[in-house]
Amino acid sequence: MQKLTVNELIQVFPSNGELVWIGVRPAHGKPMIALTEVLVTQHSGLVGDRYNGTSGKRHVTLIQYEHLAVLESLMGKAVSPEFLRRNLVIKGINLLALKNAKFRIGDVVLQATGFCHPCAKMELTLGVGGYNAMRGHGGLTAQVLHQGLLQLGDKLTVLL
Repeated sequence: MQKLTVNELIQVFPSNGELVWIGVRPAHGKPMIALTEVLVTQHSGLVGDRYNGTSGKRHVTLIQYEHLAVLESLMGKAVSPEFLRRNLVIKGINLLALKNAKFRIGDVVLQATGFCHPCAKMELTLGVGGYNAMRGHGGLTAQVLHQGLLQLGDKLTVLL
């Protein structure tokens, strides 16, 4: 096996990811609405989400599916995606490794712009300690580079 440099290693993933949950929040204080598909507009975000067109580099938020089990273990109760206030749940790829990367989900191209840290509402939503349980498991923020339709089951592939 050939020895790879760190720059080469950060471009190698064991598998592609898969979109397993989509959610939008239509207004402040309203619950998330789960969808099977959503239109994503260029430089704006998810149609129907309260942040569409107003969120700068945070058009879309993503969380890793595997972190739901971690949060359930830490909180001692079931944790569903709509509690976490993220738009997309991705399974099968380490989202934190995508920081600053470009990637495609279905027809949509996104640029990861940073980590999505938990907010104080996690303490209310998840219960006592919810904020700290979410730390390190909050996912990523991303900006839309190419618009399109997202559908459950779409694959996430990293663009090199």
